[in-house]
Amino acid sequence: MRMYDLIVKKRNGENLSKEEIRFMIQGYTEGSIPDYQMSAMMMAIYFQGMNEEETLELTLAMEHSGEVLDLSPIKGIKVDKHSTGGVGDKTSLALTPMVAACGIPVAKMSGRGLGHTGGTIDKLESFPGFSTELTPDQFIENVNRIGIAIMGQTADLAPADKKLYALRDVTATVDNMSLIASSIMSKKLAAGADAIVLDVKTGSGAFMKREEDAYALAKEMVRIGNGAGKKTIAVISDMDQPLGYAVGNALEVKEALATLRGEGPADFLELCLTLGAQMLIAGGKAKEETEAREQLQHVIEDGSALKKLAEFVEAQGGDPAAVYHEALLPKASMIEECRAEQEGYIGHIACDEVGICSLILGGGRETKESTIDLAVGIVLLKKTGDYVKAGEALAVLHANDKEKCNAAKTRLLKAYHITQEKPVSAPFIRNILQ
Repeated sequence: MRMYDLIVKKRNGENLSKEEIRFMIQGYTEGSIPDYQMSAMMMAIYFQGMNEEETLELTLAMEHSGEVLDLSPIKGIKVDKHSTGGVGDKTSLALTPMVAACGIPVAKMSGRGLGHTGGTIDKLESFPGFSTELTPDQFIENVNRIGIAIMGQTADLAPADKKLYALRDVTATVDNMSLIASSIMSKKLAAGADAIVLDVKTGSGAFMKREEDAYALAKEMVRIGNGAGKKTIAVISDMDQPLGYAVGNALEVKEALATLRGEGPADFLELCLTLGAQMLIAGGKAKEETEAREQLQHVIEDGSALKKLAEFVEAQGGDPAAVYHEALLPKASMIEECRAEQEGYIGHIACDEVGICSLILGGGRETKESTIDLAVGIVLLKKTGDYVKAGEALAVLHANDKEKCNAAKTRLLKAYHITQEKPVSAPFIRNILQ
């Protein structure tokens, strides 16, 4: 078998077999197939596409290109949750203890943030002493003992995806549905869960700006997951404005804590209940959504979800007192208000711009080597549909550098679009596919 022949085959619009795809992925991972040939193949796929069977086989080949986690020593049905990323997306901080408190074991691998969207690990490190550096044995022991553990992504998990993504990024072949879906799902499948719930974002702050693209991606990933023998559900949710009100690591932790106390923003709570309900159903803890949502609401009301978070933080070296006393979390040295220059309704917020403002303050990474300031960020006071008077505060910036604060403030003001007519609100949860 020669890579040259496979490139010609795909270039001509023919389908690749399971054996050909595995040969290609194995050879590229090991280094026997060079970048220039794989670049040609990625471009051929970009233009010719892949059918359902090819996309599934590509995903499985990438999944098995390295380590596949064995979570069988963990008791119960393991349900993983994955978000395609967005601004203010602190969902795992509240959702995982809620689900664990309901009896679903949470064994999750998470990453750090890069660019204007934050990473779960960065946010968790707002708890003093918290670490995701767990051995596999510690990881499994923690899940069996307290029901939850989160560790950093290992380089041995789906290494083909890491190589392929870096190549696609510099050869203009990122934007292909089969390649995007196989990239996400190969890592999820290798992470070893029994079932997967996907939160696919759509809107100005999401990877998929258009709802039809988010739907197509969700449909593709559900098809891959189910085809790989894993119960897979996708929730399409709005990211046309930040999720909740807080954007920035420690600020998002505080909002997640408020949600676990029953005091969180409505949109964030709704997302946690929607995703959590699907996780409970997939894990066999509830038969239908109403029952599942009642269980999730109960663990908030009786305090067991908040207690579960404290147990989790302590088990991974963090100070559990910070769960109950927010003064122990990182705090910025200066707070500045961003005020409206005119009166009217908030017609639209450029969501990705809000994320960039947090990045400017130091709350995100320009490169993988950048150091994050956990204390900085933005708390919105007005969101889409709200009425604002001239001079009234739109948001509050938490900063540790005056120059960065001024730059972020100027840009944030431009992210708010004020109109004289109240905008028509779109549903927050757009669709659920399974």
